[in-house]
Formats: sequence, structure tokens, C-alpha cells
Amino acid sequence: MNAVYLAQDPTLADFGRDPWWLVLIKIVFAFAFGLVATLLGVWFERRVVGRMAVRPGPNQAGPFGLLQTLADGLKMAFKEDILPKAADKVVFFFAPTISVICAVTSLAVVPFGPMVSIFGHWTPLQVTDVPVAVLVLLACSSMGIYGIVLGGWASGSTYPLLGGLRSSAQMISYEVAMGLSVVAVFMTAGTMSTSGIVAAQGDGTRLSIAGLDVPAPGWYAILLLPSFIIFFIATVGETNRAPFDLPEAESELVAGYMTEYSSLKFALYMLSEYVAMVTMSAVTTTLFLGGWRAPAPITTFWAGANSGWWPMLWFFAKVVMLVFVFVWLRGTLPRLRYDQFMRFGWKVLLPINLVWILVLAGLRSIEDWDSRSKLIAVGIPAGILLLATLLWPSRKPQPKSTVQEQVNDRPHGSFPLPPMDLQVPPSPRTRRVVAEREPANVAAGSDSREV
Repeated sequence: MNAVYLAQDPTLADFGRDPWWLVLIKIVFAFAFGLVATLLGVWFERRVVGRMAVRPGPNQAGPFGLLQTLADGLKMAFKEDILPKAADKVVFFFAPTISVICAVTSLAVVPFGPMVSIFGHWTPLQVTDVPVAVLVLLACSSMGIYGIVLGGWASGSTYPLLGGLRSSAQMISYEVAMGLSVVAVFMTAGTMSTSGIVAAQGDGTRLSIAGLDVPAPGWYAILLLPSFIIFFIATVGETNRAPFDLPEAESELVAGYMTEYSSLKFALYMLSEYVAMVTMSAVTTTLFLGGWRAPAPITTFWAGANSGWWPMLWFFAKVVMLVFVFVWLRGTLPRLRYDQFMRFGWKVLLPINLVWILVLAGLRSIEDWDSRSKLIAVGIPAGILLLATLLWPSRKPQPKSTVQEQVNDRPHGSFPLPPMDLQVPPSPRTRRVVAEREPANVAAGSDSREV
């Protein structure tokens, strides 16, 4: 069975040999996947959030409301395209395009399946692969920040500029945690190639549990559970999704960096957000969920689950599952404050990531460090401890005493304090005017009582 798996795993030598028309087919497929998945993702999110809110969601345009997203896209296309007078016209036009292109380009190095036969040519289901493919993914994610920053700057308005600056600080901060999480994958897999990382998560090792010979879990989401948790949290922050949707906090920034955008340019920004969500779900699947490989229970009873075109089904199922988690978080958690969000990234995720990488480096120095049994013994308890730490309810702070209570609690003989109600004493002129009016008020009151 392992021989069947190994025969299907592409290597770097399998890329660069396809004819031009086959490469073009792969490029069109990757682009179509990102576009169609985005359109369905918008519908999927509205339906799931509607069900969570006990309401139907879109259900009129087409079967199950599937054409609602297409109708919204046509509506945006026919809206008036407004260009602010103070905007930089060239940058204002290209900024949303940069965000979409960077999000779609990441799909070029994501493996959708193993080696298959397409019109008689034996080729991997992946556009291309390079020895540093994961760095290409991180570079595309970093370049997407330019689209947001330039969009806020080129609008020529204050609120978009503030939204763009705040968005750049947020995305850069969480890219640090994301990059450190991927370091653990490099150390374990021994390669930065995406196809090589998927191959390293294959079912090759077996464990003896309670006298039974069972396959050892190969997904890095299990072996490197702390890295998986931190990577997914950083992914949510990187894609500006709730509860980290601070760049588009309508109640605070008037829609943030995209305030001055309308019509198709606004649609491109919205499209880039959903493309990034689908792309990062595909990247998470590749790095931590075994890529296109079927789960272990399926491969135990079906030897051909990881051969042919079936792996695409497992890959799409994992991507949909992660997109559901994105939607689930949006329908469940409230938006964080910006200071809480930045403190969480720099003072929680970053130190934990560094400590976890140090632990993995220590395991690497041990003989036979790459044994999955050792990673399971360390990674799973560490991940459970991390989840318990993040989800443990914090103690409610005790209500602070009022200023007047603090004044009353001062020891006897302390220096006198000014009034603590923040009321300024009236000026001499005000006191004189009030004193002049009081006799008239008193006389008027006496006359009314006599009547």
C-alpha cells in the first residue's frame, strides 16, 4: 500500500516538463478554482451565518439562493464609479488589483492532487513547485498588504489613510507569528517544497497501541498541534476576518481603507478578502492537514484512496471545512479592540511560538528525533495546554472604587485635596451676578405667595 502512495507523490523533477497547453490548463484551473470558490464562499457564508442567526439567508435568486452572489456582482458592476478629486488616479485604480492578484498567485504552488494522466501526459495536479515554495506563499501574503496600504493612501482622505495604516500594522504583526509556525513545518519535513511537505505527511510509520498495529498520524496538525493552532489564528488575523476584522470596522473607521471605493473597485476588494480566505484554507490544508491525502481511516480500508482523481475530493473537503471555521468564528465571536488584538499577537502568540520552536530544536538533537511517536508524545499535550490557556475564562476584574471613595479612605491628617467631581468653582464675576439676581428672585417669590 505504501508503494502505491509513493508512486503517486510528485517530486521537483516532475515539474517543468509539461507542454505549454497543459501548463495553460493548470493556470486556468487554479484561477477558476479561486474565482468559483470565492463566489460560492460568499453564498456559503451568508447561508451559514443565516442558519446560526435562525433566519433563512439568501434563498430566492436561483436554487438555494446560489445566484444571489452573481446578482450582487452585477449590481456592483452597474453602480456609479466615483473617483475622489484628491485621489491619486493611477494608484487608486491598481490598489485593489494588487490584492486580488497576490491572493490568486498563491494557488500556483498549492498541490491539488498527486500525479495523474491528462490527455496521455503524466503530470502532477499543481501548476508549479520550487524548493522554496512556502516562501513564495509568504511573499504573496506580504505583497497583499500593499493593496490595502496604497488603497488607503491613494484615496486622499483621512479615514481611509488611518484604516490603511492600522491594517498594515495588523497584517505585518501576525505575519511574524505565521512565519514562525511554518518554521516548525520546515524542521519536521526537511523541505520547503509544498509537494515535499505533503509527501512527508504520508502514512509510512506504524505504532503499537494496546497490542494493535495502527498507522501513526502523519498530519502536522496533530504532530505539531501548537504550530497549527497559532498558524490558523494568524491566518484569521492576516485575512482580516472576524473577530480580527479591524481594518473594516464600520463603527470605528467608516469601512476603513476602502471607504472611498465604489462599483467594481469595491467588488475587487471584497473579492480579494474571500480569495485570501480560500487560499489560506488551501495553504493550511497543504501544510498541516496532509494536503490531498485522505484521512487515515479511509486509507486503512481503501488502498486506492490516494491515487487518481480521488485526492482532489479530499483536498476540497478539507478546504470547505476550514472555510466553515472562518464563517463559524464570524458568527460567534465579537470584534476585539485593537490594543487587545496587537497585545495578543506580540505578547502571547510570538513568545509561545518561540518556546515551541526551541522545544522542537531540542527534540531534533535527540537520536531518532523524527520518530512520530515522540512528536505525538510532545506535540499533542503541548497543543492541548495551549488551547486550555487560550480558552480558559479569565477572572472578571474587581470593580474599581470611585474617586470619592478613594478620597474618603485617606488616612486622618493627610493633606487636603481639591474637589474630585471635576467641577470648577465659579468665578468672582459669576458669584456677583448670582448675588445680584437672588434678591429679585426672592421678591418675586414673596409676591406670588401673597397672591
